[in-house]
Amino acid sequence: MLNKVPEVTIWFWVIKILCTTVGESFADWINMKLGVGLVNTAWIFTAVFVVALAVQLRLKRYVPFPYWLTVVVVSITGTLYTDILTDQLNVPLWISSAAFSALLAVVFGVWWLRERTLSIHSVTTLPRESFYWLAVLVTFALGTATGDWTLELTGWSPGASVLLPLGLIAAITLLWKFAANPVLSFWLAYILTRPLGANIGDWLASPKVAQPGEPTGLALGTFTTSLIFLGLILATVVYLTVTRSDVTETYEPGHTEHAAGDPRKERVALAGLGLLAVATTCLLVWAHGQPHTGPAPEEDNTSAVQMAPGEAVKKFPPAKVSALRTLASASLKDVRSGNAKGAHAAAQSLRDLWDADQASLQPLDQTGWTSIDAQMDKVLGTFGIDHSNPPMPPAQQEEELNALLKDIG
Repeated sequence: MLNKVPEVTIWFWVIKILCTTVGESFADWINMKLGVGLVNTAWIFTAVFVVALAVQLRLKRYVPFPYWLTVVVVSITGTLYTDILTDQLNVPLWISSAAFSALLAVVFGVWWLRERTLSIHSVTTLPRESFYWLAVLVTFALGTATGDWTLELTGWSPGASVLLPLGLIAAITLLWKFAANPVLSFWLAYILTRPLGANIGDWLASPKVAQPGEPTGLALGTFTTSLIFLGLILATVVYLTVTRSDVTETYEPGHTEHAAGDPRKERVALAGLGLLAVATTCLLVWAHGQPHTGPAPEEDNTSAVQMAPGEAVKKFPPAKVSALRTLASASLKDVRSGNAKGAHAAAQSLRDLWDADQASLQPLDQTGWTSIDAQMDKVLGTFGIDHSNPPMPPAQQEEELNALLKDIG
């Protein structure tokens, strides 16, 4: 019987991390830079995922291109689902993390009850492959939620936060080499590659100008980062297609990832995984209690920065300012006409465009950017975007939009 999943070698983990990095940066580029919007982007990639998965399921054996294309698409899709819960529905990240953990447990439980195995070396039938891809989708959503929650708890920058999932994956690998359950080790590492790849992508794309005391990014931008990693994925897949070094032609029932070990050593390794979880929890609790070097959330900077009308955007490219003004004016027009849905959508697009332009605008004028950003936050607050409060009355929305338009000339 032919297996539908590649052999788990170093190449598997390399390309998996590349896919998760693309999942973060490419989704951000489509959503923010192109102004498509979070929900529309999710619909687009859900449709692409359905098509890619249908092609993958029809194949009788593992083929690198369709398999890794499906992984790339599912990484983007899973990320978007979590982002919608967080940014659109204001679901706290700890709730998302708990919910996706429970959902993953249900998927594994049903998979085990039906097939009596969770090993990827036994993905040789349509039901098992269906369970596999469902588990993969949930692990990406869970990895996104837990990764973002970690950043929220600790205030770490993406560059610094790369070290935690990287260290955990290394520790799990050592415990697996010692005697840890290979299936458990695989899925734990699989989940952790999501925050690792996402943090790498954020670090590469984030601007070099950072808050005081915070490590800077490499300012490559989401589009360049996506192109680099898509190119690396393509090159790796071509290599694997030619060499077939990741192909497992048959499934042997006695196959295990390492030789059968001493049951006592397996118990010790399981205890080691438990201690690793406790140590990680203690580290996060300690980091949460430390002063965060990043900007404090919900901080209102308007009182600290007062600028004359149009002064804040003098150093910004006119085309970018014009695009912001167009969206703000569209939202204001809809507010005045009573089109609440249209006004909210325009404000959402305004937020997405402003966030996408941060990397290019903030270095040009930190003071001007801070001033506009503070007023932008007030506008978004009146619509309940990125805030826990419900939308405010149209009069307040109109007032804050007028203030923003005055600031951007």
